[in-house]
Amino acid sequence: MSSISVETPSRSYTVVYGRGELRRAGALLAALGTPTGVCIVSAPRVWRACGRAVSRGLAHGGSRTKPLLALLPDGERAKTLHSFERLCRTLARGHVDRSGLFVAVGGGTVGDVAGFAAATYLRGIRLVHVPTTLVAQVDSAIGGKSGVNLPEGKNLVGAFYQPALVIADPALLATLPEPEYRSGIYEVIKYAVLGDRHLFEFLENRMAAVVQQERAALDWVIPRCIALKAQIVGRDERDTGVREALNLGHTFGHALESLTSYRRYLHGEAVGWGLVAAARLAAAIGWLSRGDAQRIEALVAQASPLPKLVRFAPARWIAAMLSDKKSRGGRLRFILPHEIGAVRAAENVPASALTAVLSGLGRAQ
Repeated sequence: MSSISVETPSRSYTVVYGRGELRRAGALLAALGTPTGVCIVSAPRVWRACGRAVSRGLAHGGSRTKPLLALLPDGERAKTLHSFERLCRTLARGHVDRSGLFVAVGGGTVGDVAGFAAATYLRGIRLVHVPTTLVAQVDSAIGGKSGVNLPEGKNLVGAFYQPALVIADPALLATLPEPEYRSGIYEVIKYAVLGDRHLFEFLENRMAAVVQQERAALDWVIPRCIALKAQIVGRDERDTGVREALNLGHTFGHALESLTSYRRYLHGEAVGWGLVAAARLAAAIGWLSRGDAQRIEALVAQASPLPKLVRFAPARWIAAMLSDKKSRGGRLRFILPHEIGAVRAAENVPASALTAVLSGLGRAQ
């Protein structure tokens, strides 16, 4: 078991990582204090896969009443203001009060919507994440970002709201369809590129073990990513400085999700394409050596062949990226690697370089 502390100005909490930790969930929740009620937020496919195990683990959590179960639609289509409103109304009808407790069981979508509801319903109730996907265990369940999408862009409405606890049990990853698990590896690669050369080299040498969910490999990789995320969030809770490094690959990735109406690519797959685009753009403007750009692209390919890229004119890519919340003053802002293990922000990227990268994306270099 690993216990990793996340220290932020608004709240300090622990990420508990370990195989079988879900069985201790009730005791971990009881240590937070007795809630007047518990609302479990999940999605139908997730709940079918692990609901029984979660219910057993949450038993004896201290609540005096039977947990309320609220199910969001599966996938990215749940991240809407309509789903958020339905969830809040479920809480109101269930008479959940300020001493209640949210337990978000699922991937990034469930965590984002549940986190936004926890931040705003009754102006804030306690939140516990039980992430069931690799993306959520290494990234989205940690750091307090929550929100929903608008037709104009991804995550444009939301809040920063830190959980009271995160329980990351790698045994839950076995419930994932293989494409969903593999898509999470691209987020792991993101961490390696932005801040951990040793992780990058480990993945180059042991990617097969990570893909096959070998216990020793996951127990080395996942806590390392959690610790890096905790360190970054602790230094910059509200994404005004060093935390923007976590956006590596996401300006391109969010645009790809938006352009395909959030229906064609898993989030991790879009980030995978974003990592390729970021590496190529960094090389094109002379920030990153061609050799390191090729290593990044090769590692993405090792995780899993990316799904075929839907081709769009560069102007459409750029319009979608300008709608992203990371653009500033109508200018695109990218996080780009300048070596493996280090990134920095780039504005005023030459239009010719960006257009060339977007035009060639999807073709071998």
